[in-house]
Amino acid sequence: MKLSRQFTVLGSAIFCVVIFSLYLMLDRGHLDYPRSPRREGSFPQGQISMLQEKIDHLERLLAENNDIILNIRDSVINLSESVEDDPKRSQGSFSQGPGSHLLPSQLSLQVDPEDCVFASEMESQQSDVQMLDVYDLLPFNNPDGGVWKQGFDIKYAPNEWDDEPLKVFVVPHSHNDPGWLKTFNDYFRENTQYIFNNMVIKLEEDSKRKFMWSEISYLSKWWDIIDNEKKEAVKRLLQNGQFEIVTGGWVMPDEATSHYFALIDQLVEGHQWLEKHLGVKPRSGWSIDPFGHSPTMAYLLKRAGFSHMLIQRVHYAVKKYFATYKTLEFFWRQNWDLGSVTDIFCHMMPFFSYDIPHTCGPDPKICCQFDFARLPGSSYTCPWGIMAEEISLRNVRRRARMLLDQYRKKSKLFRTKVLLVPLGDDFRYTKYEEWDLQFKNYEQLFNYMNSEPEFKVKIQFGTLSDYFDAVDKAYEADIKKNPSLFPVLSGDFFTYADRDDHYWSGYFTSRPFYKRMDRIMESHLRAAEILYYFVLKKVQRWKINSFPSSVHFTALTEARRNLGLFQHHDAITGTARDWVVVDYGTRLFNSLLVLKKIIRDSAFFLILKDKQIYESYSSVLQMDSDQESYDSLPQKNKIHLSQSDPRYLVVYNPLEQDRKSVISLHVSSFDVQVLSDLGEPVEVQVGAVWNKADISPDTYEISFVVHVPPLGLKVYKISEIKCPKSHLADYILYNGGVKRTDRFNIKTISYTTETLTIENSYITLLFDQSGLMKKMITKEDGKLHEMKVQFSWYRTTEKRDKSGAYLFLPGGPSQPYLYTTLPFVRVTHGNIYSEVTSYFDHVHHSVRLYNIQGIEGQSVEISNVVDIRNVMNQELAMGISSEIKSQHRFYTDLNGYQIQPRMTMKKLPIQANVYPMTTMAYIQDAEYRLTLLSAQSLGVSSLTSGHIEVIMDRILGQDDNRGLGQGVLDNKITANLFRILLEKRSGLIMKEEKSSVSYPSLLSHITSSFLNHPVFPMAVKAEFSTKLKLMSEFRPLLSSLPCDIHLVNLRTIQSKVGNGYSDEAALILHRKGFNCQFSSRNTGLLCSTTQGKISVQKLFSKFTVESLIPSSLSLMHSPQDAQNISEISLSPMEISTFRIRLR
Repeated sequence: MKLSRQFTVLGSAIFCVVIFSLYLMLDRGHLDYPRSPRREGSFPQGQISMLQEKIDHLERLLAENNDIILNIRDSVINLSESVEDDPKRSQGSFSQGPGSHLLPSQLSLQVDPEDCVFASEMESQQSDVQMLDVYDLLPFNNPDGGVWKQGFDIKYAPNEWDDEPLKVFVVPHSHNDPGWLKTFNDYFRENTQYIFNNMVIKLEEDSKRKFMWSEISYLSKWWDIIDNEKKEAVKRLLQNGQFEIVTGGWVMPDEATSHYFALIDQLVEGHQWLEKHLGVKPRSGWSIDPFGHSPTMAYLLKRAGFSHMLIQRVHYAVKKYFATYKTLEFFWRQNWDLGSVTDIFCHMMPFFSYDIPHTCGPDPKICCQFDFARLPGSSYTCPWGIMAEEISLRNVRRRARMLLDQYRKKSKLFRTKVLLVPLGDDFRYTKYEEWDLQFKNYEQLFNYMNSEPEFKVKIQFGTLSDYFDAVDKAYEADIKKNPSLFPVLSGDFFTYADRDDHYWSGYFTSRPFYKRMDRIMESHLRAAEILYYFVLKKVQRWKINSFPSSVHFTALTEARRNLGLFQHHDAITGTARDWVVVDYGTRLFNSLLVLKKIIRDSAFFLILKDKQIYESYSSVLQMDSDQESYDSLPQKNKIHLSQSDPRYLVVYNPLEQDRKSVISLHVSSFDVQVLSDLGEPVEVQVGAVWNKADISPDTYEISFVVHVPPLGLKVYKISEIKCPKSHLADYILYNGGVKRTDRFNIKTISYTTETLTIENSYITLLFDQSGLMKKMITKEDGKLHEMKVQFSWYRTTEKRDKSGAYLFLPGGPSQPYLYTTLPFVRVTHGNIYSEVTSYFDHVHHSVRLYNIQGIEGQSVEISNVVDIRNVMNQELAMGISSEIKSQHRFYTDLNGYQIQPRMTMKKLPIQANVYPMTTMAYIQDAEYRLTLLSAQSLGVSSLTSGHIEVIMDRILGQDDNRGLGQGVLDNKITANLFRILLEKRSGLIMKEEKSSVSYPSLLSHITSSFLNHPVFPMAVKAEFSTKLKLMSEFRPLLSSLPCDIHLVNLRTIQSKVGNGYSDEAALILHRKGFNCQFSSRNTGLLCSTTQGKISVQKLFSKFTVESLIPSSLSLMHSPQDAQNISEISLSPMEISTFRIRLR
């Protein structure tokens, strides 16, 4: 009864607040009704007009607040239900951090106890092979293995195939990089188109010939220029099994530095193209050239409907170990999978490379002789000195025996009597003659082998799926006798080495400017996709033809493809020639411009009150910053204020949770007032715009907190008015002065031995005289922590082989970054943020604390603008040292999707202990976890206990002999963005410290989302400010999604005919796994966790869900029982796609 009375009082209070707010909003009218000439006229008519407008205004506000009331009602009901389910959880619901004057009390994040079970069951996972154990076990001593240099001598008995012949599939293929030594277009014009043209002719000459292809970017380009006769021929070849599409992504992506958003997007783009043009669904994954392999890719393929995959570039010592125990074929299971739902059959190629000399067997000298494109007089040669020999009746028996010996030896490394022999290399089968040379010579060998009973072999051309089908058949026949024929493996295959101590950890950082640009492109593409689909539904409902839906969909498609192209394993990796990098960068930049326009146009349409007048306006909104060229950093746009007319700011929140974030804008006036959508002044920090020690005379920075609904828009009003809620920032300058000191309180100190400090309600930071952080005080427990930030240099080795685009070969441990004079340091103290900025010769380093309760206040933002163009053969690193007793263990994410525990091994060189970091890395002990969150992919290590080191840029004067033929000398001024999060642990489970799996906290997940998906502030251009009527907000969701569910994308699906769009979208959701050992209080998020369940009808407020049907990840398959569902249910870590139709 008492509980019921409490909710009655709460409901009454909410009702009163809403009514009072309506009264206030009715009186203001400042957002929807700016000054307009239409209000002029005779006094009575003006009164009637104003009265009518206020009535319209009230009707709109009532409609808007109806959604709010319903949302509050649902929240109260949910809270009531949670209290009834667990009375203990009602205690301590509200909390407020100390010292905050910006925001009211925050509701604690409600975590369902059932949602904590998953992470606590980490030891339930069972694998036969755990890669952490393999690395711990291997000596990495690299003895000479004979003809198979990195392996061992393989022996066999001649009668081993008496009962069952060896079944060999020779698989012709051509690996085509979409850019590397040439641009994508140049490769297509000079090589790839001829491969396709010849394929159509040569495969149709003999039905036994086969060929397979992976990269849809090239197939799509060729398809656009060929005639219908060739198109029909391709379809015939696919239908009869002579031609197979493997993987079918837009590219064969890098698996170390690509984010899972982009990996999924390029896969969807490729599969959508195949569905539309060829009606085929790839079955097998083919990844022969990425430099190391991630279980994330295995998971994505499994979710897309694949059952088999192949990988190649794995550390040579790991390959040898697997070959020794015949575990080169295995079921790859995710570390976090407590069952076997993620298992996918994986074939690891055993030898050095995917080229012909390294695919027929262990002896490349012999295998090279069976690459018939290397006959005497050819442009290809055999490095071992013995050339290929054309097959004839005279030599066929001798040559067949020689080749069969290699096949048999290779087959001894596997557990079935089925053998895969790839037959191809980079850009092979370009020339008409090669098709004849390879096929006709192998046909003679096949015919002879198959006709000789003593050879006990069945050999044929095949595709990858032909091979896997035969393996499946052998497995099914043997499963009763040997149910564990293939082991289960968990873990990843980083860091890759192909020989000696040549570890491919350099490319984790190479060309970091473009790695950052890639992440910016991803956030813009995702934002544009979501807004575009919302607009599409509004346009269709109101039958508005003025919005350029078709033009924007074409631009979206091009942006998807340009982002997809950049995921190629020589693009995002930074391992292409200079002019090829320029081509990639130009594509990204051009698409970024178009995506910004789609975001602006869509946001304007959605926030515009009268949609029918949209066609009268164009380019109404302006982004807060713009990038002038593909290789420049974004620059802030200045908003010109005036005393007569206010400026309006539309802010878009691309995240699925209600959000409070700080934004900073450049404005023309020192006096400024910012009003919220409720017409209330908000706290503003007014600061100077600095160029090192110089202050702009006519531009000012304003910073304030915006509160924006999930996936929604909010409008703020900025005026040139003195306001008591606008506060000037104070500055202290060390080791240098300033030319202008008017307006701002600026204190100059030439030298100090005192500690510099900044603080907010959570943290106090202490800095040395150089402006480098050295300690942190956490106010929750008052504890002082060492938290030392330092820069250092790695120099390349003095040995013959040196660092290059791929390889990291340091000459020893990193050396401290030295400077002869103290850098210029600026300390900013403000009501919204405080900051310390240091100007070193090669890096401008800023550390910022936001004075805000919630997400952004609990971590430390670090911004580095790096410029190493005046040094040579050096790599700049940032290290963070702490007292955390992490020993030799640390954790890095894989593709922004999952966490992989790492071990720093003294038996390995420095470069082997560097791993890819896409979004985060952390170290921990029994008390604390220290997380470095990143807004770009870089290489990271933890070489000593309590230390995290990230390599930020590298400039290298030589090639590293991996085919690129150049160093890395095209460095740009590069902006790197990070956050440091220190969290106190509770309820430690010691077995976690030795587990093969780990999870971030919810706070860490959400901080990463804030970092990688910032809000989009867009100013209404001055000429439109007095003409337009805008809604105060656009709120597409009824409420925030559960805190552990991320909306990966809402991607408009292509039409099945023509080049347009359909009325469906792919709703891609990811339920994140998280660790409950960390406090969820004061997170600033009004959301909860719900055991992965979402009611479909309670999802949207502005739209009705007509249908929601489960699909495979890339839309290739629909479940047999697929039907419209009313509730979404996701397991932890699950990524699922749904076909959604809104109206």
